[in-house]
Formats: sequence, C-alpha cells, structure tokens
Amino acid sequence: MLVCFGLLFFVALTLAVILERRARQHKELEVLKRIYSGFIPLPWILAATLFVNGRLDSQKYMAYYPTTVVSKFNMKGIVRGSRRLHVHSWRVGQKVEGLAVDADDFDRFQIGDTVVVAAEPGALGIPWYYGVYRR
Repeated sequence: MLVCFGLLFFVALTLAVILERRARQHKELEVLKRIYSGFIPLPWILAATLFVNGRLDSQKYMAYYPTTVVSKFNMKGIVRGSRRLHVHSWRVGQKVEGLAVDADDFDRFQIGDTVVVAAEPGALGIPWYYGVYRR
C-alpha cells in the first residue's frame, strides 16, 4: 500500500515538472492543472490512512518472530541521526528487515544476537513492528 502512495507521489512530481516546462513555453496548461490539483489531497489521505491503520490496530493480533541480528547501521546526524538493526526477515520473499531502534537498543544488541521482533499485521494491511526484545 505504501508503494502505491509512493508511485502516486512521483506521478504528481513528474506532472509538476511537465507543468512548469509547458508554462515556460507558453503552452496549454488547463487540463494538466486540473489533474495536478487532484493530487493536492494526497498527503492528507496518506496521513489519514496511517493514522487509521495505527488507531484500529490492537495488541491482541501481535505476533512474535525469533530472528538474528545480521548487521547494524548508524547514520550520525546533526540532531538525532538514525540507527537501524538489520535482522533476518520473517516475511516470505524478504531476506532482511531494517528496524529503526533507539540508541539504547542499538547499543544493547550486537551482530549475531538472537532477538524477538514483535510485529502487527496492520488493520489496513500496512504492517508495523512494536519492538525488539532479547530472546
């Protein structure tokens, strides 16, 4: 589902570039402007979808998946940066899952550690993970 929203975003971005180029060449824009204006509520629809997905979920459908830490990634930033643990995937068709973690979890888990990932399927089909625990 999130891939669909991403594709729609890039379609809107491409349309904006085409509109800008056509405007510089003084060509007809009316139809393209109407199509582009239809993309304006897209960020609000995405935000509402994510909100409803999280609001309708309950912890009774949570599943716990044992897995192993494959690698760690720490991207330093000016304010916070980003820390990820890469673990073997529990989903079919995926090899590795990248899980965003806080600094404490990043320092606590090492490569090769066996961990348990608590994941939720998502009420609207958008999965999310609840936490990473030591096995």
